[in-house]
Amino acid sequence: MREGRIIRIPIEDWIDLHTFRPGEVKPLVDDYLQAASRKGFTEVRIIHGKGTGVLRQIVRSVLEAHPLVISFGDADLQAGGWGATVAVIRAKKPQKRR
Repeated sequence: MREGRIIRIPIEDWIDLHTFRPGEVKPLVDDYLQAASRKGFTEVRIIHGKGTGVLRQIVRSVLEAHPLVISFGDADLQAGGWGATVAVIRAKKPQKRR
């Protein structure tokens, strides 16, 4: 991916990070949390995979410091177990389209 390139993804209550490089994850997770909060979500699932744990560590470092995050932890086994992190976030009122 070239620097500065904008990728638009639909904002749902989950995001899958498998197609992103570790260097892209911090700003992506921050942007995703802000957008999910604006949409009114209060819980989101961030799928980072099990692998070596690098993406999981990056995701959790963002969540620990993020002002919208109330709490986070491993997803239920059916939702990915320790290959996904569920975060409880503060919801903002959804933005009205103009």
